[in-house]
Order: sequence, then structure tokens, then C-alpha cells
Amino acid sequence: MAEILTPDICVIGAGSGGLTTAAAAAAFGVPVVLVERGKMGGDCLNYGCVPSKALIAAGKHASVIREAPAFGISAGDPVVDFSAVKDHVAAVIAAIAPNDSVERFESLSVTVIRADATFVDPRTVSAGGQLIRPRRFVIATGSSALVPPIDGIAETPYLTNETIFALRERPDHLLIVGAGPIGMEMAQAHRRLGSQVTVVEGSKALGRDDPELTAIAIAALRRDGVTLLEDTKVVRAERHEGGVRLTIDPADGEPRTLEGSHLLLAVGRSANVDGLGLEAAGIEHDPRGIKVGADLRTSNCRAYAIGDIAGGPQFTHVANYHAGLVIRALLFRLPVRTDHDRLPHVTFTDPEIGQVGLTEAEATARGIKVEILRWPYAENDRAQTERRTEGLLKLVIGRRGKILGAGVVGVQAGEITNLLSVAVGRGLTVAALRDFVSPYPTLSEIGKRAATAYYQPYTRRPLVRRAVAFLRRFG
Repeated sequence: MAEILTPDICVIGAGSGGLTTAAAAAAFGVPVVLVERGKMGGDCLNYGCVPSKALIAAGKHASVIREAPAFGISAGDPVVDFSAVKDHVAAVIAAIAPNDSVERFESLSVTVIRADATFVDPRTVSAGGQLIRPRRFVIATGSSALVPPIDGIAETPYLTNETIFALRERPDHLLIVGAGPIGMEMAQAHRRLGSQVTVVEGSKALGRDDPELTAIAIAALRRDGVTLLEDTKVVRAERHEGGVRLTIDPADGEPRTLEGSHLLLAVGRSANVDGLGLEAAGIEHDPRGIKVGADLRTSNCRAYAIGDIAGGPQFTHVANYHAGLVIRALLFRLPVRTDHDRLPHVTFTDPEIGQVGLTEAEATARGIKVEILRWPYAENDRAQTERRTEGLLKLVIGRRGKILGAGVVGVQAGEITNLLSVAVGRGLTVAALRDFVSPYPTLSEIGKRAATAYYQPYTRRPLVRRAVAFLRRFG
């Protein structure tokens, strides 16, 4: 008979959320079994956030060299060694990997099993020839790249985020299906590294973000030389003369073909539910993932689901946020509730796009009366010194000056979003942004200036002016 392990917690999936859960529980001396069938670190370390940002950084260095003459410096056209770029990407992964390794987690007294995990009943999981019967389960199996139902795609060579970083030779002409964050980030990075890039999107590029902000980033990608075809359907894919061919159908034109050397599919993610035996566990799920309540508990009271598999926003920091909530529930029996409205996200194009809380459109759709404050990068001294004046910060303000949401597009928008996330997450008002002391010259002053603009109308009110005039009489 298989050995039965009886830890306090069994974590299925060693991606960001699963690792955070396992490490936190182990730190409190709680027995944990961690099951992972693939690479430790999951998608983020091996195929997602880490390699993509490393590749983006390489592309940004090439772009900086091209822009150097504006600062009185001439370095000529950059010479890109694409194979060396990929060595850089691999080195970054290798530098971070020890933090996510089996050895590290075993040193934390976590029992790690490298195998598929399958529920055999509501209380038991089978993995690697062993049965695991814990007090609670935490399912953190993440998601994988979605392959769209395009005619001929099964017979056509294609890349996803799980395979594109293995390329050692630079694509001559990269065709990308999907203009979400992954598609647009990869488009710009490869274009800056010397590839011709064409992106095909069935609706609008970066359609989940505020269009006022995305328009600035999209214009920058087009200036970089990325060809973007919006409102265009891909109706067929096929192999063609050592590369690929797409038949496309634009909304405003006749069907035509595109030919490229490589094809990247970036149309979304599919929850990793196959093979888990969720039916045997009594865990309800659908194509978006496992169904959970606001407390992240599944229909099986012994099981929680976190991260991409939980059917909500698919970001690494969301998985970590979920992990923190579940740890509070499991270890301290505290009531927890997700609040995705206050979670930030960043698209790492150049310029970056950051968003937290409600957008203007979302607030309007909910019937919330809001005031919109804007401040341009061009009015920021640090942006002027860097010659990066394209950009905008936008605040969504509710009753009594409460900051309901914020968005920013521009250089280092991701870093500025940290400040905005604190403001939105803590339910602060514009007074908090107005009154904090910002070092000069920094980009975060943009938030302070936008908040100060909220009070500008008060300077023109007759009552306020009369009060100031009265107080002047006292010297």
C-alpha cells in the first residue's frame, strides 16, 4: 500500500502563490507537503515575468543606445548578439532559481514531491506513489498559454511564452496573435532587438486598460516600428517556406495574408485543471478555473484555490496576495475576503502602463460620480531631464476627495504605481497625496501635482478669497 502522509497543509503547485504559502506555513512550524510536476518557480520564474522582463531590459538598452545622440552622445547603431541576449535571460533565471529550489524548501522542512497530483477522494491526493491526507489543501497550479481555435493551427509551428525564450536565433519577422500585455511586451522587445514584428488583434490593443493611457503606449510601439493590426481576425494559420503564413480578415478591409518567420500566440491563459481529479474531490470548476468564494475556499471545505487557477486576475502579485490571505485563514482562523478592486497591475511596455483601483469607465459603469484629475509628464522636471516627457497620470476621485483609482503611463510608471497602490488600497484622499513630501526632482512628484490640482478651484471661490483678504489685515 502507498504510504499515507498527514501534513497540516498540502500545497499543489510550486509557482509563486504555492511557494509563498508553503514557506509562510513552514516558518510557523506547520508541517507542509508541496507537490509540483514541473519546474520549481512555475510560470513566473521560468516562462513569464522573469524572462520577459530580462528580455525587455535588453531591448531597452538597445533603444537607449539609439536615443543617445539626443543627449550629445554618439555610439552608433547597437550590435545585437541575440544568442548572448538569451544567455542574459538564462542567467537572470539561474540567479533567482535557488530561492525557489527544492533544496531551499526542504531546508525549511517542507516535504517536496516532484510528481503529478490527483485527488482520489475529497480528503486525499495521490502523488508520486504516495497518498497525502492533510487537514487542508491549497491548490495553486496556475495557468498555461491558451491556444486559440484557429483553422490549421495544429499543423503550424508556433511559440507561446513557454517556448519563445528558448529561441537562440533572432526571429526575422515575428508574427504575434494577441495584443494584450504579453503580446505587446514581446512585440516591442523583439522589435528593439532587430526583428520585424507584426501584431494581430481581434479587438483593441491593451483593451482592458484605460484607452486614454494605452493610446500613449501604443503610439510609442508604432514609433519603434511595430506593425499593429487591430479589429482583425486570424482565420487560418499554415506552414509556409520555412516559416508561417496567416490569413487575416480586417474589419475595414478584404481578407489577406501575412508571412513571417515565427508565430507567437499570446491570446490569454487557460487554467491548469486537467489531471487534478477535481470531480473526485467535489471541487466545482469551469473553463476559467476553480470556483471559489470571496474567502478563496472551494466547494470542498478542505480545499482553497489561489492565483490563476482561482479564476480571477492572472498576475504573480495576485497569487502572492491570495497566499497571504489563505495563510491567515489556515494558521490563525481569521476571516478573509478578497478585494480585487484595489489590486494594481503594470504592463511593461516602454512607456509602462500602471493601473490600480477603478478606471474612469469602470466607475461610470457602476454609477459612481467621479472627478478626473490629470497631470502630464511634460510638467515634471525629472521627465524633462530624461527627455521622457510622453506620459500622463490620471486620478479617479470620488466623494470627499477619496481616491478610487489611478492610472499612469510613462517612464517608470510601474514604480509610481506603488505609491498610487498605497493611496487606493488604504482608502486615502487627495489630501494625502498633496501633503506627502516628495524629493526633488523625482517622477513621483507627478502624483503630488495631480492631487494639488484638485484644490485649485478653491482659489477662485469668492468666500475663500474674502477670508484670505480678511486674515491679511492682521499682518
